[in-house]
Amino acid sequence: MTDGPVLWFLNRGTGISLLVLLTVTVVLGLLSRPARAGRTVPAFVPQHLHRNLALLSVVALGVHVTTAVVDSYVDIRWWQALVPVGATYEPLWLGLGTVSLDLIAITVVTSLLRGRIGLRSWRVLHLLTWPAWAMAVVHGVGIGTDLRDGAAWAVWPTVACCAAVAAALVVRLAAGSPAAVGSRP
Repeated sequence: MTDGPVLWFLNRGTGISLLVLLTVTVVLGLLSRPARAGRTVPAFVPQHLHRNLALLSVVALGVHVTTAVVDSYVDIRWWQALVPVGATYEPLWLGLGTVSLDLIAITVVTSLLRGRIGLRSWRVLHLLTWPAWAMAVVHGVGIGTDLRDGAAWAVWPTVACCAAVAAALVVRLAAGSPAAVGSRP
């Protein structure tokens, strides 16, 4: 393990970048309506962008977790990134981040197996992204010293991400049932 400002900056930078990536992914997921073709943008464009940003989010999540484990400034063991109990450093906030990671992993695996598990099962499991995103936000607020200290570079993106998801949810609910995600004409 190592210690130093590079890992500290990389961990915080990937944390806030990850929040933005996850937020854009959630917003695109909410606003994607595969049953309806877009008038100016084909329906597959936001869906592919949603999938590619989700993949980029998983990569950023890997970097975020790795830098947290490798940085010796705080004691976070590799298994604490997977098991939400037993942490010595900020157990509640780290546990929420771990549960978020686990839910994202379930979402990724079930998305890869979508053709085998069926659309209905996939849709139900894909809804795990909601608690995963929410727990990631709470994890960042609770464990992020920059957010607790009121650093504008951390507070404003977090507020903007929450507002973006809330706005996308309002738009989606106004357009129709969220259960229509992925439905076929």
